[in-house]
Amino acid sequence: MKACRARRLVVGVGNPDAGDDGAGRAVARRLAARAPAGVIVRECAGDAAALLDAWRGFDEVVVVDACRGAGPPGSVHQLRAEDLADFTGLGDTSTHSFGVETAVGLARALGTLPRNLVIHAIEGHDFEPGAPLSPAARRGVDAVVLSLSSPR
Repeated sequence: MKACRARRLVVGVGNPDAGDDGAGRAVARRLAARAPAGVIVRECAGDAAALLDAWRGFDEVVVVDACRGAGPPGSVHQLRAEDLADFTGLGDTSTHSFGVETAVGLARALGTLPRNLVIHAIEGHDFEPGAPLSPAARRGVDAVVLSLSSPR
């Protein structure tokens, strides 16, 4: 498989049927329609194997996921892969949340970690099954979409 070195990948992670857990995928869906040239956008449920597969061949990757407990609802935390060990917000959100940390650890061990990996964690409020995105999470989604759709 030829590497996608010249392109940037954005992966929206989460469960859109579990309230604010769908924030990452909401970013991906909105960004797909307005992504700058050279940006590939994908959605992912968030398990580690799916993330490893999604970013295979890319050197520049942005992962967007929901988090809980690291700040006020709607706030956005921008992390690098090396920051994950000190950030607990992704570990408490849902069944897939451990997937981001696990994927980074596996990729590091396998030597397949993207050279430049950034995680945007949107602080959620309501993670109930069937709930829509909360107003706070929508504000976080808006901020990340604006940030990622601007030319670099």
